[in-house]
Amino acid sequence: MTATDAQDPANPAVRIRVVLADDQTLVRAGFRSMLDDEDDIEVVGEAADGEQALALARRLRPDVVLMDIRMPGLDGLEATRRITADPSLEGVRVVILTTFDVDDYVYGALRAGASGFLVKDTEPMELLHGVRVVARGDALIAPAVTRRLIAEFAGRSKQPDPGPRLNALTEREREVMGLVGAGLSNDEIAQRLVLSPATAKTHVSRIMTKLDVRDRAQLVILAYESGMITPGWLG
Repeated sequence: MTATDAQDPANPAVRIRVVLADDQTLVRAGFRSMLDDEDDIEVVGEAADGEQALALARRLRPDVVLMDIRMPGLDGLEATRRITADPSLEGVRVVILTTFDVDDYVYGALRAGASGFLVKDTEPMELLHGVRVVARGDALIAPAVTRRLIAEFAGRSKQPDPGPRLNALTEREREVMGLVGAGLSNDEIAQRLVLSPATAKTHVSRIMTKLDVRDRAQLVILAYESGMITPGWLG
């Protein structure tokens, strides 16, 4: 099942398949209770450490893995890196679960290929929204806390280096990438640049292909690290 299939309104019987990875049984039980109550979401597996999460991802090919970042043995960061680096798991999206909204490990996980993150005490509706957003192929970067985290840690990184990769982009694509980096959705980009949402989406897809990045979260990080944008860029 693809992420697109999971969100196909013409096929409401198709569910978003989720794997929960957390070393605390009660935490997993709480998330399972919330997710399984939804008609379009199904928890298909649970893992208590990174090794189990990786094995379940390979065996079950879920749409989304909710991954605790601190687990015994193989931690969530390394498990995320291995999942996102495996070509056979291209359709598996990882959302990091963390106790704190600003965390060095979270930024590392986003760089490793995670599609976003949620704090563990998030409201149920935010959790459900996050799972659905990531399952349809978008990155969970809209919450201000995510943009703040990326901006903070990108600001601590080495001197911005645009590198040769960005040379492949047209001026319009650079403009679109900057807006993606600022956390704007396709609809918001379309409105700002006076484009159709479909055209904005096409630009974003082409940029990701040219730069060989997994999703929008990676574009956000690259936009900051390359110096294309800085915190507060949009004012």
